[in-house]
Parts: sequence; structure tokens; C-alpha cells
Amino acid sequence: MYNRIYNFSAGPSMLPLSVLEKARDEMMNCRESGMSVMEMSHRSKVYDKIIKETESLFREVMSIPDNYKVLFLQGGASMQFANIPMNLLRTGKADYIVTGQFSGKAYKEAQKYGDIHLAATTKDENFTRIPRQDELDLRPDADYVHICFNNTIFGTKWDYIPDTGNVPLVADMSSCILSEPIDVTKFGLIYAGAQKNVAPAGLTIVIVREDLLREDLPAFVPTMCNYATMAANDSMYNTPPCYPIYVCGLVLEWIKGLGGLEAMYKINKAKADKLYACLEESKLFKNPNDVASRSMMNVTFRAESDEINDKFVKESAAAGFSNLKGHRSVGGMRASIYNAMPSEGVDALCEFIKKFEAENA
Repeated sequence: MYNRIYNFSAGPSMLPLSVLEKARDEMMNCRESGMSVMEMSHRSKVYDKIIKETESLFREVMSIPDNYKVLFLQGGASMQFANIPMNLLRTGKADYIVTGQFSGKAYKEAQKYGDIHLAATTKDENFTRIPRQDELDLRPDADYVHICFNNTIFGTKWDYIPDTGNVPLVADMSSCILSEPIDVTKFGLIYAGAQKNVAPAGLTIVIVREDLLREDLPAFVPTMCNYATMAANDSMYNTPPCYPIYVCGLVLEWIKGLGGLEAMYKINKAKADKLYACLEESKLFKNPNDVASRSMMNVTFRAESDEINDKFVKESAAAGFSNLKGHRSVGGMRASIYNAMPSEGVDALCEFIKKFEAENA
């Protein structure tokens, strides 16, 4: 009907078809307002209800306790690389664990603001695994510990929540938020760009424990970067990213309708298990990562020959599989199988891998 392809993009990524259809149906007249969400005032009664319902759904779906604020911000996850040290540094110390490109960027950005300690990294192993608890060199007097929970480029994920003692744990969950249940109380702050599992690009979610908020930040911190100010104004200090927030609400309704994050996890795990099993059976393609550290959202694989990798990308695109080329820093292929990727898409990719191997092995 729509001539849609299987879009394996790492982000912006595909959205659930039913969500797109509902957004289409409400494009010209949302909730009998006579206008699109993209046209209405963020101060209107209609939009006030939309943003409040979206926050309420986020709290329900993720089981977010009352002592956490949910903020709808702008600037992407990359903006939080600066916002986090500006808001959370008290003594000036923070520990960072670098397990990929984005945690590395966060670590570099934070160094502008204080004594930032590299608590662990697997860079010398090309980020093919997550460090174990006994490898973490954590300081008990740090203001926070920062991790990237899922590494989009390298296809790894934390298979455990590190024990940071009394030090708040901060996690970038851009590429895995809403993919499975998570105990929010184990974290002081969770942040995520929305364009992978939540909504179109332009929205950033920050879930922050209330005791970490403070108004008396250093004078150099812009008002727009102050979490306490954003929380006090219910994410409406200025015009928020209205349309992505609206779509976020539709996505949360979709997840709730499936049975919540427990059901979402079962679906996602089945997809990932199927694709990894296909790669395990392959004599041509291999996944380079430690089994315990494999991402459920981003599956990387490659052949030994760059020529074969290039041919696979070209032929897969012609067959209706989009954005399978791996990141330039890694090469090979990457299949991002976020929440909205249907199981049929993974089945079709596995069949294509087998067919390609039979013709090129």
C-alpha cells in the first residue's frame, strides 16, 4: 500500500506504522482543534493536555517514581554532554566510562568543566565489550558516574547496571530507551535523543532525580541549560519541540497497547536472537563483539573482504533494505532493529544474508 522498505537506520529511524497513520489522520485537525499540532500554540489548552498526557504516559510505561522529573528538551543527547557537568558537578569531580564514540565525546566535553576521570575504557579492544565491575576505577567522592548504556556504532550494551555506591549514575540511553524494562531508581539521571525509539528528531528526554536539581548554578551556565529551571516550568520555559512530543505520546500509547516494556522486550529479544543466530551460522559474516555485551538494538557484522561488504550494502539496498552500511569508523554492516522494526523485517534480512552468502561464499 505504501511501498515502504525495511529501514535499518541507526537514527533517525523508523516509527511504528500505526503511529504514522494516526499522525497522518490528525495532521489537518488534531483533537477537533481545527489545526495541526505543528500550527497550534504551545500555551493552548489542547497542547497543554498533549504534553501533560505524554509525560504521564512516560511515567507509566517506564515506572518512573514521583521523585524524578521528566523533561522534554532540545539540543539532542550531544547537548547533554555539556548540560550534565554544568548541572551535576558540585566538588568538580566526575568519573566517565568510555565504551564507544558517544561516551568518548561526552568524556571530552565534560573535561571543560572539572576534574573528569577516565574510570574504564575498552578502546584498545575496539570497544567490542563492556568492562566488568572489577575493572571500574571509581572514586567515592565523585559527583556522578557517566556511561552510555547502548553503543549505537559498535553494537554493544551494558548487560548489567554498574554499582557506583552512593555516587549517582548517569546514563545516555539514546539508542535503547523504551526497548526493555529498566529500574529508574538505579540512576540519578537518564537522557536520550528521541530519534531512535521514541519520536522524530528534535526531542531530548531527561529523567532526573529531584535532589540533583539546583537553581544556584555557576553564572556561566545558560538559563536554557539549567535543569531546575526547565523542571520548574514543566519543560515550557520556551517553545518546546511540540510535534516530536506529540508523536512521542503516540509511540507510548503504541507500547502500552502491546503490553508495555515487558512485552516490548520479548519482541526485541526474539528479533535480536534470530539475527545473531543467523550470523553465528554464517561462514561469511561475523559479529565481532563479546556475546555478553551484544546490543539488542544495533547488530554489527562484516565479512573479511571490504569488497564483499560493499557488495552486500549495494545489493541489500537494491533489495529494499535501507541503511545497512556500518559507521565509517567501524566499516562492515549494522542493522539497527529498534522497537518499530517488525519481526518480518528481521526475517527478510536473515533470508537475504543466507541468499547472498550462497551466491558469494
